[in-house]
Amino acid sequence: MTDDTPGNIPSTRRSSLGASYWRLWASSGLSNLADGIVRIALPLVAVQLTRSPSLIAGLTITLTLPWLLFALHAGALADRLDRRRVMLAANGTRITLLAGLALLTVLDAGSIWALYAVAFCLGTAETVYDTAAQSILPQIVHRDQLSRANGRLYAAELTANEFIGPPLAGFLTAVGVALAFTAPAIMWIFAVVALLLVRGSFRIERKGSTSLRADIAEGLRFLWHHRLLRTLAVMVGVFNFATNAVLAVFVLYAVGPTSPMGLSGPAFGLLLTAIAAGSLCGSLVAERIERLLGRARSLILAFVCGALLLGIPAATTHPLLIGAGFFIGGVGIVIWNVVTVSLRQRITPDRLLGRLNSGYRLVAWGTRPLGAAAGGLLASAFGLRAVFAIMAMLTFLLIASMRTVTNDRMDAAEREAGHA
Repeated sequence: MTDDTPGNIPSTRRSSLGASYWRLWASSGLSNLADGIVRIALPLVAVQLTRSPSLIAGLTITLTLPWLLFALHAGALADRLDRRRVMLAANGTRITLLAGLALLTVLDAGSIWALYAVAFCLGTAETVYDTAAQSILPQIVHRDQLSRANGRLYAAELTANEFIGPPLAGFLTAVGVALAFTAPAIMWIFAVVALLLVRGSFRIERKGSTSLRADIAEGLRFLWHHRLLRTLAVMVGVFNFATNAVLAVFVLYAVGPTSPMGLSGPAFGLLLTAIAAGSLCGSLVAERIERLLGRARSLILAFVCGALLLGIPAATTHPLLIGAGFFIGGVGIVIWNVVTVSLRQRITPDRLLGRLNSGYRLVAWGTRPLGAAAGGLLASAFGLRAVFAIMAMLTFLLIASMRTVTNDRMDAAEREAGHA
């Protein structure tokens, strides 16, 4: 009889993703729901403690800063330790942090600095959790099921994080600050329970003992010397640069009676949900599109959709047309993610996957603050529409990089990984 526990997946392809996958899926959905609540609840609570714009903005920076500081270390830990236990420890830390913050609130001892400290620690735990979560999936499902598995995960995560979490955060914060912190802590408890039901060992066998610095350096060398992965990382980094340049200044184009679009704040928020709605739909059709068009054409389609998202405000101020462009762009973003994340998981050795994912994300996400700064400078010099047009053209230029990212090269990389 074949051992069907995680880490010992049978060699024949299963039609089902398996019970362990769906437990991981449930845990991820609950974790992302808690993330979505906390991400909105923190600034909502902060405005009750201070009206300083810089302090409020600094809270978001503090929450995301650990991705720049600790991403590489998180990847090394995911390759050194049991990945499921790393995820459990990260969620356990988040539960403790929010329980402590809720207690401070009940005791009327909360402060903006306590929020800063908790935000930074929560961001660090998220960095560790997300890196391990993306690295564990090839140990849960067969590699030829990764596109479907990633698509289902994206659907759960987007629904929880982008649609349910934010409005629920507003409701909970209105009822009581302590409840806004207690509720996500409870969700993380249920996420831990679901993850405990995922059986098996998820620690990668290591040969010899190395330092953490040596492990990080090995992961970066692998990314640098792998032309296909290096090209994909740079491409998504450039796209994130362009996206953040547009989104950093889009509020000036959309909100207020003197803006070109003249939207209210709530209408602006509704418009931005079009990206999330498109992303959710994209997660459900990405595998089918990949199978229908092939991976290379699917990635080209993703960039065309992304260019539409960035460029359509340069051509119109009509909210419905811009919303449609945002929706299509959201579809393209998730198609890109499903195809490229699944490819990374297939062609990267398991012992390096955590470090590869963290190094890749450092390149891909490290351009976001640079893009935001560039958007502000370009808007000041040339106007808002120029930012949208320039960034759309920059995204179109990325299609030229597809000469490196071909179906033949992706297939060859998978064959080489299979023989490694």
